[in-house]
Amino acid sequence: MNSTEAFSWQLRGRCYRLGDDVPHAGGVVPNWLISGRYMDPKDIVPHLFEETDPGFHQRCRAGDIIVTGRNFGMGPKMTGYIALRALDLGLVCETMPFLAYRAALGVGVRVLKGCPGVGDLCATGDELEVDFATGGFVNHTRSVTRAFPPLPHAVRDLVRLGGNGGWLRDWRMRQQGVASVATAVDRQ
Repeated sequence: MNSTEAFSWQLRGRCYRLGDDVPHAGGVVPNWLISGRYMDPKDIVPHLFEETDPGFHQRCRAGDIIVTGRNFGMGPKMTGYIALRALDLGLVCETMPFLAYRAALGVGVRVLKGCPGVGDLCATGDELEVDFATGGFVNHTRSVTRAFPPLPHAVRDLVRLGGNGGWLRDWRMRQQGVASVATAVDRQ
């Protein structure tokens, strides 16, 4: 997502449905990207889901939503989530291990997890609308509406600001603003 674009908790786009037990290494991105410590989205995006859904990066567009079953993204790596964020994609999972969830949030990916049966509500190509702040899930193709647990309030600023780096930049700017005000008061 470009920093000049307005952030929205709602995404509307095509569904890309994946199954259960999609590992990060080999499922989300090839292991060589992880072991090579690639972090630049331009290097990662062409390989996103290449072993799970070849050609994915050429078909997807901003606002599309990945829907997965249980145990998505096993492994504590963030490489693939960097590409998801760069492409402005959302992620809705039945379950996701804590370390994978932490990695996705750490780079600013909008994620809903704890969504039992979500894979049964859609198929690849369906038109979805997801509100990550409320947990609202709508499949416009099948006229299905559900409410899932929303993204917790405690991590919303982290995601809205683009992950750990964006949150730290914002914190530093706020601290410098406070320091500037304090310095000005001290000078008076």
